[in-house]
Amino acid sequence: QVHLVESGGGLVQAGGSLRLSCAASGIVFSAFNMGWYRQTPGKQRELVAAITNDGNTNYADSVKGRFTISRDNAKNTVYLQMNSLKPEDTGAYLCNAKYYTRDVWGQGTQVTVSS
Repeated sequence: QVHLVESGGGLVQAGGSLRLSCAASGIVFSAFNMGWYRQTPGKQRELVAAITNDGNTNYADSVKGRFTISRDNAKNTVYLQMNSLKPEDTGAYLCNAKYYTRDVWGQGTQVTVSS
């Protein structure tokens, strides 16, 4: 059974930090590219950060220098360390696992940054 479960979201003041986790099951985790997407009302879902199966990373310009994506294949988990949070970082953060034609999504975890 394929499943992605996000955790670590919450309410934080501007300038604070959060660490999101996404635990995967039912897939060969080490073979998948992993990503974090952000969804806000009235906007397109956007890629925040991604990490390939071999550890290459890329980030949205808006989070570059503040967020870090990492993965632990032994734990089947991908992380998003978010520092210096801004109100515009607010949104639902969804975990994604992709391997060619296979595409799996988590339910999401809410991040709210107050000013």
